[in-house]
Amino acid sequence: MAVMLQSGGMASVSATFPDLSNKLSINYVPVIRSDASPVSGWIRGTRKAGKITAKAVAAPAENAASAASKTGHELLLFEALREGLMEEMERDPRVCVMGEDVGHYGGSYKVTKDLAEKFGDLRVLDTPIAENSFTGMAVGAAMTGLRPVVEGMNMGFLLLAFNQISDNCGMLHYTSGGQFTIPTVIRGPGGVGRQLGAEHSQRLESYFQSIPGIQMVACSTPYNAKGLMKAAIRSENPVVLFEHVLLYNLKERIPDEEYVLSLEEAELVRPGEHVTILTYSRMRYHVMQAAKTLVNIGYDPEVIDIRSLKPFDLYTIGNSVKKTHRVLIVEECMRTGGIGASLTAAINENFHDYLDAPIVCLSSQDVPTPYAGTLEEWTVVQPPQIVTAVEQLCQ
Repeated sequence: MAVMLQSGGMASVSATFPDLSNKLSINYVPVIRSDASPVSGWIRGTRKAGKITAKAVAAPAENAASAASKTGHELLLFEALREGLMEEMERDPRVCVMGEDVGHYGGSYKVTKDLAEKFGDLRVLDTPIAENSFTGMAVGAAMTGLRPVVEGMNMGFLLLAFNQISDNCGMLHYTSGGQFTIPTVIRGPGGVGRQLGAEHSQRLESYFQSIPGIQMVACSTPYNAKGLMKAAIRSENPVVLFEHVLLYNLKERIPDEEYVLSLEEAELVRPGEHVTILTYSRMRYHVMQAAKTLVNIGYDPEVIDIRSLKPFDLYTIGNSVKKTHRVLIVEECMRTGGIGASLTAAINENFHDYLDAPIVCLSSQDVPTPYAGTLEEWTVVQPPQIVTAVEQLCQ
């Protein structure tokens, strides 16, 4: 279903984390080391009680000199998205872009900067403020052989195109009896930003996950942003690519050589023994912030960035559950009907016998996101809550 090529090595990303022990704060975007080491083979053997190791230590950080000596180039996440999009437009003349201000303005977050000058106004098409119209136009373009990439200036605005995404993008391959494929990418910024208000803080993964016929992926690093963008464009299926507005300025060194990731694989971020923490997008960094504290107090969490929101990578997730026997899900999506709810059901259905404790899911509050910064902070999961949940889960 999806393009599957072996990816290159994952480079390190580093930053200074703020101390959240006494005060919660949303005014930061922590950056951590990512490890793309694959999980190999099903885990077999006797079940363990999840004994806590008092002297667990974190993996040693890579020093700056060795990181700088690696081949590759550093990009911010929005630049990695643009590089992946540009490479695919150069490779395949059928790839085109459409959306509001994507042309000479370069997009609200500059993902399409300079593309209009390079490829012309017909392949990088500025559209009126009419999401249902240009999303429907993209579906028609895909039916006639093009491979459009639709940018929603804000993912919340794409609710105006819900009919086109659902009834057209998702179902036309089926309702046409296979006569048409809809190789369309729908992408744009979403998630809870910093005081953007309720309408600009939407997490549409909870809305779109039930639509038959589409795939959903969420990028969290420059490396996987570029790899998932290229894979989504090459897919014959309609793909929704979720980008988080607070991750666009995340910097990482990525390979110079071409790579394409799978649309259906999770990423093992940190191996561990005591509990499996499943997360994606911005919450990956909240989880890794909490993991530093957990390691210092003797816990050894395994962290997985699920990346593929539909379908789930139950192979990687299952390997981890069979090893740790405890699961914590951390998401920015709403609790009711969110990704965490679907993931909980999938794990209970497939791996119930391997669980030593009920699955715990930390989600955002079921309220419109407040504009006030302190109230906004309280609606979203914070690292101290993750630490507390793991402590309770491992008792």
